[in-house]
Amino acid sequence: MKITITGRKVNLRDSFKDLVNKKLSKFEKFFGDEAEANVTVTLEKNRQKVEITVRSKGYIYRAEQTSEEMNDALDIAIDHLSRQIRKNKTRLDKRLKADKPQAVFEPLEVDQPEIEEESEFQIIRSKKFPVSAMDIDEAILQMNMLGHEFFMFRNDFTKEINVVYRREDGGYGLLEPEN
Repeated sequence: MKITITGRKVNLRDSFKDLVNKKLSKFEKFFGDEAEANVTVTLEKNRQKVEITVRSKGYIYRAEQTSEEMNDALDIAIDHLSRQIRKNKTRLDKRLKADKPQAVFEPLEVDQPEIEEESEFQIIRSKKFPVSAMDIDEAILQMNMLGHEFFMFRNDFTKEINVVYRREDGGYGLLEPEN
């Protein structure tokens, strides 16, 4: 596993970097050598925020924790990742060990005409990411692991772009294009 450690507004000690490497190495049995882990430590007033993102074979696993001490925040974030992986271990094993090729689709860029009048809606942030082919259960699993309220993916069965989302009643919804 390739591990990148970044400190924002804080100088990281070598002992902390060694601790991060030691704790993340226990996840190598799930992800292998091709996985990438990014650990970012940020100083916010008198609190330390540790963010861990692990990318492997199209999946993203993420944990974030804030504490007065960066070691405490790291321990809690690692525990959170462990629970995510343990909870979804059978699905992860099936998905990560599958030999099927995974298609990655880039979104099309469309030239938009310039708008002379000021619009009521203002786009604050735009984000591009690869859309992976997966089934609906895998998409819900990925959404839950990221902690998001929705997740866009390419449906393995229909080959269309779909969105799964979390409903207020605790269930899940699926958005599909109408032909």
